[in-house]
Amino acid sequence: MQEDYILITLADDDEDDRLFFTDAFDELKINTVVNTVKNGRELINFLDHPETVLPNIIFLDLNMPILNGIECLKEIKLNDRYKDIAVAIYSTSSSEADVENTFVLGANIYIKKPSNFNDLKKILSDVVTINWQYHTSGLNKDNFLLRL
Repeated sequence: MQEDYILITLADDDEDDRLFFTDAFDELKINTVVNTVKNGRELINFLDHPETVLPNIIFLDLNMPILNGIECLKEIKLNDRYKDIAVAIYSTSSSEADVENTFVLGANIYIKKPSNFNDLKKILSDVVTINWQYHTSGLNKDNFLLRL
């Protein structure tokens, strides 16, 4: 794993959301490399590619075509090669069922997509600077849902 930057992958079918996300990281003073994919199948293909350096964090939209976020999360958690990747659910949904389901399936954190660019930058900064080893060792539903 490369130590001098944080590798991030976003899986989101909405082009505007992908642009919003990458623009936010461009403005943050955190050394990151951001890759984006358009759907869950592209994400799994990207992760499975032998030359891919695995990301530190995957931001995963729930509502995507071809392979949705829940299906991706299940595939990621079943694969030993991906066990050290933090998965942040990144969705417009704030339904209790989605939060509960992704928590049970092993996501590390749940983020409701903010509509304000400054809120997005704050949330992304908070997420990438979390000490994931500490955060996930005491994971419970109270610290699973990230609120602004």
